[in-house]
Amino acid sequence: MGSVTEPVSEPSDIKRDHGFFGQPRSLANIFGVEMWERFSFYGMQGILLIYLYYSVAEGGLGMEETAAAGIVGAYGGGVYLSTILGAWLADRVLGSEKVLFYSAIVIMAGHIALALLPGFFGVGVGLILVAFGSGGLKANATSVVGTLYSEHDPRRDAGFSIFYLGINLGAFFGPILTGLLASTLGFHWGFALAAVGMAIGLTQYSFGRKRLPAEASVVPNPLPRDRIGMAIGIAVAGVAAVVVLVMTGLVTPTNLVTWVIASVIVAAVAYFAVILSSKRITTVERSRVFGFIPLFVASVAFWSLYQQQFTVLTIYSDKQLNRDLFGWEMPVSWVQSINPIFIIILSGVFAAIWTKLGDRQPSTPIKFALGTAIMGVAFLLFIPFAGGAANSTPLLAIIGILFIFTVAELLLSPVGLSVTTKLAPKVFHTQMVALFFLSVSLGTAISGQLATFYSADTEVVYFGVLGGIAIVLGIALAVGSRGVLKLMAGVR
Repeated sequence: MGSVTEPVSEPSDIKRDHGFFGQPRSLANIFGVEMWERFSFYGMQGILLIYLYYSVAEGGLGMEETAAAGIVGAYGGGVYLSTILGAWLADRVLGSEKVLFYSAIVIMAGHIALALLPGFFGVGVGLILVAFGSGGLKANATSVVGTLYSEHDPRRDAGFSIFYLGINLGAFFGPILTGLLASTLGFHWGFALAAVGMAIGLTQYSFGRKRLPAEASVVPNPLPRDRIGMAIGIAVAGVAAVVVLVMTGLVTPTNLVTWVIASVIVAAVAYFAVILSSKRITTVERSRVFGFIPLFVASVAFWSLYQQQFTVLTIYSDKQLNRDLFGWEMPVSWVQSINPIFIIILSGVFAAIWTKLGDRQPSTPIKFALGTAIMGVAFLLFIPFAGGAANSTPLLAIIGILFIFTVAELLLSPVGLSVTTKLAPKVFHTQMVALFFLSVSLGTAISGQLATFYSADTEVVYFGVLGGIAIVLGIALAVGSRGVLKLMAGVR
C-alpha cells in the first residue's frame, strides 16, 4: 500500500519547472482531464433540469418544477459530498492520482447510462455514477495540483487560477454543445456527447500520468490490512441503509435534498471533529484548521447563491428571459455558458494581479469576505426585473449579473482551493480538500432547497433577503479577518 511507480523526474525538478505558462508542465495534464470532466459535467447539468420538468411530448420526464430543482440541488450536493469517499480512498488506500484516474472511468459510465437507459431509471443510475465519480476526481485533482508546488511557492495561487481556467473552458463549451444537441436531436444525444467528452479527457490523462510528482501517488495514512474487512462492511451497510430508506418511502424525490443537507452537515461536523481531535497533527496545524472554519461558513453562503445558476436561474431563463437572437431562440442551457466566458477572460487577469501584488495582495479572509458580499450584491441586481412577464428580462441584464457572479467566484473559489492545501495537516491533506468541497456540497444542496421557495410572485423578497444575508456575512468576515489570520498561523 503506498508503493508507486517512479516518475520520470524527481519532485524537486518538477517544482522548479516553468514549462507551462511559467507553471510546472504537469499542470497541463491535470488541466486537460479537469477541462473535459467539466465539459461533461456542466454539459449534462445544463440540460438536466429542463429534461426533468419538460413534458413527455417535449422529450422530458414531466416532473413538477420545484421537485425537479430539488433533485438537481440534491444531486449537486451529492457530487461534492462524495468527495469524502474519494479523499478517504486517496489518503488511506490508493493515493490521489489513482483515485483521480478510476473516478474518470466511473464518470464516463454515468454519462453513458444517462444516454442509453430510459426514463427515471437512467436518471438514477447515471446521476449516482456521475456523483461518485465527480466527487472522487474533484478532491484529488485539486490535491494533485497542490503537489506541484512547495508551500511558499509564489506561483501557487496563479497556478490554481490557470487550473480554474481549464475548468471553465469545459464549463463554457459543455452547455453550448449539449444544449444544441438536446434542442435539435433530443436530450439523450446531449447526454451522449457528455460521455464522449469524458472519454477524451480520460484518454489524454492516461498518457501523462507517470510524469506527475511521486507525492501525487503516496498514500499518506495507509489503512492497516486488519481493518480492510471492517471498511468493506461499513460500505456495504451504508449502501443497504440507503436502499432500505428508499424502499420504505422515507427518502423520496421531494425530500431527497433535505436528506442530503442533513448528511453533509453531519459529515462536515464529523470531519472537523476527527481532524481537530487527532493526535497526529501539530499545534500549528490544529490552529490552522480552526482558522478554516469561518472560511467554510462563508463558502457555504457563497455557493448556496452561486449554484442557483442550475436551479432558479435555469427556470428564470426558461420563463422570463428574452432569449431571442435575431429571430432565433437560443437554448436555455446556453445561459450557463455566460459565466465561464467571463471566467476565461478574467482568470488570467486575476492570476496576474495576485502575482504582481505578491505579499501585498489581500489576505485570504478578505478575499472570501469580498466574494461573499459581492455575490449578495449580484442577487440584489435581480430585483429591478422581478415579477416580469414572459421574455421581459433583457439578455444583456443577465450577462451583467453573471459578470458580478464571476468576480465573486474568482475572489473565493480558486483562492479557497489554494488555501485549503496550505492549511491542511500533512496526514489529512486530501481530506481537508474534501472539507472545502463539503462547503460547496452544503451550499449546492441548500441552493436546491431554496429553489423550492422561488416563484415569480415572490422574486423581490427572495432575491432581496438572500442577497442581504450574504452581504452581512461578508462584512462580518471582513471585520473578524485579523482573528482568522492569527488562527491561520502564518498562512495568508
